Amino acid sequence: MTVVPRLVLSAPSSGHGTNMLAIGLLAALADRGVPVAGFKVGPDRVDAAYLGLAAGRPGRTLDPRLVGAERIAPLVAHGAAGAGLAVVQGSMGLYDSLTGHPETESTAAVATALRSPVVLVVDVAAMGQSVAALVHGFRAYDEQLWLGGVILNRVASGRHEALLREALDDIGVPVYGALRRQDLPPVLPARRHGTVPVVTASTEADRAVRRLGEAVAATVDLERLLGLARSAPPLSVAAWSPEAEVGGAEAPATGERPLIAVAGGAGGGYSHAETTELLRAAGAEVVTLDPLHDETLPAGTRALVVGGSLPESCADRLSANRRLCIAVAELARTGRPVVAEGTGLLWLARELDGLPMCGVLDAIGSSRDGLVVGYRAATAATDSVVAAAGATVTGHKEHRAVLTPRAGQRPAWTWDGGSPEGFVWRGVHASQLTLHWAAHPQLAARMVAAAQAVPAESPAGGVPA
Repeated sequence: MTVVPRLVLSAPSSGHGTNMLAIGLLAALADRGVPVAGFKVGPDRVDAAYLGLAAGRPGRTLDPRLVGAERIAPLVAHGAAGAGLAVVQGSMGLYDSLTGHPETESTAAVATALRSPVVLVVDVAAMGQSVAALVHGFRAYDEQLWLGGVILNRVASGRHEALLREALDDIGVPVYGALRRQDLPPVLPARRHGTVPVVTASTEADRAVRRLGEAVAATVDLERLLGLARSAPPLSVAAWSPEAEVGGAEAPATGERPLIAVAGGAGGGYSHAETTELLRAAGAEVVTLDPLHDETLPAGTRALVVGGSLPESCADRLSANRRLCIAVAELARTGRPVVAEGTGLLWLARELDGLPMCGVLDAIGSSRDGLVVGYRAATAATDSVVAAAGATVTGHKEHRAVLTPRAGQRPAWTWDGGSPEGFVWRGVHASQLTLHWAAHPQLAARMVAAAQAVPAESPAGGVPA
């Protein structure tokens, strides 16, 4: 049993202000000395990063498709350890699912699995008494759901607020706050920058989070919300543990802890927080490599991980860092393990949109107008540091740029309805498919073992096909 005071913030649909309100709630409570933790339903690493910035600890994603529904509550218990409140930000509408499986993958399903009260954020700019019918419908739709109350957003006036409160009082639904139309300004950095403003600890991101915290503190009843969160029963599961997950890994031949560089910055990493935790539990010494600023790899680097939330908008800065490109290419050519997801794959290519990259892979990237996004049930096509041939995984793709060729002579993955994708060469595994390592803890053990297996000095090789 694990005690975790918790709330799920959701909405009737996208666009009601749930993201900014969740960030502001975490920032407001953190400013009052309440230890808080933030989570995002689904694969969205950008929202999770800003939740983490507001909370002062890593923001984490809760994606039943990527990690399995059975891991959701243990991951919350782990990520919220010691917190006085865990805030879970929903995705899309409360009962919606990206994959058409709302019974297991919607925000409502996550809330039910967590036995958590839900606070519905409702944009009432064009609504009056109908708010009661809307909220009543959401409450009645699923008898297992615990709808704890609402927060009203974009209220027009004091008279409008009174009307809304009266309508909701008639159906017995508490109102925990009312924000006027100008209270949640669009202050967050442009989404095309992805997680970079958080990872690089930019002043713009920090100021935006503080501004949202001030807005929520002035308009939301924080004490009543904390009371609702504390009424959630203890989680009837043990917290997820990276040590337990990799406990079955074979002991290293030596007592050496290989140094593995993970791409990130002062404000966090481009990988899920669980990636670093699993690598450490598997016996690695983990250090941060900032691919946008660092010109050399950390001394003694035996392996490199480039996570999937590094955005494509950084291509020019990645290309301009020529010294690091050369160092990464040499690391790969000497057989060191390199796992590159998402934009990391493009970074290892010869060029992207005419910009020179690391040149590890004999492929050229080009940006397109359309966005490729979605889950893939993939099968490993080749033995690699990530998986044995034939192993199956579920990952997520979100990218505009594509590579030509799409795969090397030894592809990383295959899946139904698509051509082979990705590259495996020596110790390199590069793909635009992003995995959540919490669902595949053996990946960390394989990575550490591979880092230890390569001799301290290896001859350089040629460029892979």
